[in-house]
Amino acid sequence: MPSLWKFGGLTPLRLITLALQKVKTDELSTRSASLSYYFLLALFPLFLFLVSLIGVFAAPHSQLQENIVSALGRLAPGSASELVRGVVHQTFRSSSGIKLAAGIFGALWAASGGMGAVVISLNKIYQVEETRPWWKQKLMIVGLTGALSALMIVALVLALYGGKIGQALFAHLGAGKVFPIIWKVLEWPVSFAAMFLAFSLVYYFAPSIKERKWYWVTPGSATGVALWLIASVGFRFYLRFFNSYSATYGSLGAVVILMLWLYITGLAILIGGEVNWVIENEDRKTAAFEREKLRVERQLKAA
Repeated sequence: MPSLWKFGGLTPLRLITLALQKVKTDELSTRSASLSYYFLLALFPLFLFLVSLIGVFAAPHSQLQENIVSALGRLAPGSASELVRGVVHQTFRSSSGIKLAAGIFGALWAASGGMGAVVISLNKIYQVEETRPWWKQKLMIVGLTGALSALMIVALVLALYGGKIGQALFAHLGAGKVFPIIWKVLEWPVSFAAMFLAFSLVYYFAPSIKERKWYWVTPGSATGVALWLIASVGFRFYLRFFNSYSATYGSLGAVVILMLWLYITGLAILIGGEVNWVIENEDRKTAAFEREKLRVERQLKAA
């Protein structure tokens, strides 16, 4: 198969048009709403799992632990951030390190429910049936959830302490004065690289497709990350100046905001999958046409 970055021979405008048509055909708005429900059910077991991972590296009530918990809370927009932060703190207070360690696999198993919903949706987008045995599929889903969770923790640690870690390493090498300049250049690319990698992992492992080619960044992952960032920033801007959810829904406003943000996240993931599918489908049609053309030419020569 040709590179995905050749867009299947499509112009950018034609690619966008076909992707939008596929989005409408696959009813991604409805699928994203169902994803937000599964994400919400899986969110707090995921936090329990993340807390367990944090406990491996950070002592209870340490500054590292508090900073990571605060960063996790800030991922959600508006008043939903307070809801998330409160749940994570409550998890720390109500569970000892032994309980967290004992429940780490159970939490990971429960948190994988959201990823399972993504797998089903991407199979529908790619128009494939699930052919993997249930145990193999579940292991893949759990492994993918664990990998993305670890990637999230690494990204948060780099965002919070990357400068200090790099400064210490460069100081040991005798180039401590150079690192602040290098880190200012690399800080955002490193963050984007982590996001691209997360989306690419989902698109590579989730669909039930036997033959796939690995890309660190695909057009779909680039589209998904861009849409998620733009939509999330726009949503935060709206909540900052025009938030009416608290007035309308009262104490449930934070939950509604969290659901909407999870809906945006699910929609961005699925739209990125649609972009990849359109390109791959165009490549398959081109390859089929070339094979048919070659077959006809051979028949004409034989005649």
